[in-house]
This record gives sequence, structure tokens and C-alpha cells, in this order.
Amino acid sequence: MSFTTTTARNSRGIQTEGRTPEELRELVSHWGAELELAPAEVIIEWAAATFGERFCITSSMGDAALAHLASRVVPGIDVVFLDTGYHFVETIGTRDAVAATMDVDLLTITPKQTVAEQDAVHGKDLYKTDPDLCCKLRKVQPLADALSGYDAWATGLRRAETHNRVIAPVIGWDAKKGKVKVSPLARWSDEQMERYIAENGVLVNPLVYDGYPSIGCAPCTRRVAPGEDPRSGRWAGTNKTECGIHT
Repeated sequence: MSFTTTTARNSRGIQTEGRTPEELRELVSHWGAELELAPAEVIIEWAAATFGERFCITSSMGDAALAHLASRVVPGIDVVFLDTGYHFVETIGTRDAVAATMDVDLLTITPKQTVAEQDAVHGKDLYKTDPDLCCKLRKVQPLADALSGYDAWATGLRRAETHNRVIAPVIGWDAKKGKVKVSPLARWSDEQMERYIAENGVLVNPLVYDGYPSIGCAPCTRRVAPGEDPRSGRWAGTNKTECGIHT
């Protein structure tokens, strides 16, 4: 499958100007259905051809499957990692290993306030007293700022991960961010993911093998018992199921 675009490009063929929200929504309307059943590699190829340098991927470093796949299709692609200040050391280690071993440009972004500064303003351990505000300050807002220079970004969302993500489109429109949201792995089953990781020797956060199938900030993530929902260890004991990035 080949793709053509009609945007301004520099001498390397890379898009240099951002599209309007109307133009982006039109792309989603046209290509969403067209690419719904396409292989993940083709979806990434389309995004790179369509958005050029205004396309990146994000990774929480639970595993490096998306980063690995994207680096094969688009060597040197931007990989955005959000360091909340609360990560497990294993997560930071996985990030460092990705940066050292893959052909990607790994960009670490941080919230405007350090944890200590946030504690001084909002009280100690905001993740306990107001987890939604903590996620907003340490995840949602920093990511929105980091994506300001992009028209589209790819996530590792998979429909198999949780019932809340069953309808996650392969090519979608994020109205809050005003950007195209690409989920190349959306249709991958757990078996497909495990096979890709095994066949390609993909880096996986060690915590995955220690009872943490879904990994967030250390204070808000617990081990998951066999048979439990993989995301039940996130914000356990609360009604919270998402940080707000994907809602």
C-alpha cells in the first residue's frame, strides 16, 4: 500500500507545517475505516508518510513493542516518555535500555513542578488526597504540552487490555488535544503481543514478570493476582481506572 499527501514538505520530503483541526479530522474520517484492518506496520507507515516529523509515538515503558516496531518502519522516530517523578526504577531502566539499543530519538518530558514543589503547593502525597489532580498535573498536562509540536501520535493501546478500550479506534480523533491518535496495536491479542516480543527479543519491563501486567506510578500500582483484570492493580481501592490521557 502506498500513500500520497498534499502538504508542505522540506527537501527531505518531511512535512514542515501543521494541519488545521478540520484537515486532521478529515484525514481521520477517510483513513480510519481504510486502515482498520491494516497490519500495524502499515498503519505506522501511513502516519509517517502523512505527518512526517509531526508524528511521534508515546511509551510508558511497560514494554518496548511499539517503539521496536516503529523504529523498524521509521528509523529515528521520536519516542516520548513521560517521567512523572513517581516511576519504578525498573521503568526508568527500561527507558534507558530503549534509548541505548533502538534507532529512536527518545524524549523524556517532565511535569512543570517537581514532586517536592507539588507537595509544597498541594500538600504531601497528592496521589492519595486527589489522584485525579495528581494525574492531571504529572501526566495529562505535561503530555499535552509535549505533543504541541505534533499533529499525530501513536500509542500502544490494545483493545484486549481492558473492556474500557474495546472501542479504541486504530485511527481516531482526540478532540481534547486536537490531534490524530493512532493505535497501531489496537487489534493485537495478548497472544500476538507475546509472540512479537518473543520473536524479536523486545525489551520488557521486569515488573511485568513480577505480577505487574499494567505499570504506572509506583505509589498507585500494585501486583495483580492470577485471573484478575490486568489493570486492576492501577489505583486499586478507588473508582479510578484511567489517568486521563486516553479519555
